[in-house]
Amino acid sequence: MTSVSTHILDTTAGRPAEGVTVELSVRAAHDAPWTAHGAGTTDADGRCKDLPALPADTTHVRLRFEVEAYLAAAQRDSAQRNTEQPGDSGVFFPEVATVFAVRPGEHHHVPLLLNPFGYSVYRGS
Repeated sequence: MTSVSTHILDTTAGRPAEGVTVELSVRAAHDAPWTAHGAGTTDADGRCKDLPALPADTTHVRLRFEVEAYLAAAQRDSAQRNTEQPGDSGVFFPEVATVFAVRPGEHHHVPLLLNPFGYSVYRGS
């Protein structure tokens, strides 16, 4: 079974990012179309524990993190609000998407380190 897990750490606040929606898409070849495969929401520990196992023919995975609402709330809470346009959340990265290759039978843990003006992803363990 090939599987994917993730978690998000807010590196500005020094704590997990709770309540972020994570969408999982898969494809069976480099030039194949993406297929939505699952979604979940990060828990109080910043972990998204309900992503489904991947189809057997999966070669690439895309995780899309909807971080805008989380970052906007964090900005309001810390009173570090920048000047914004009407209807604009003031968030520089409204979403983060990462694509990676998978190997059959392996578990792939891909954490997101997040702050208002940058992010990093890596293959964890």
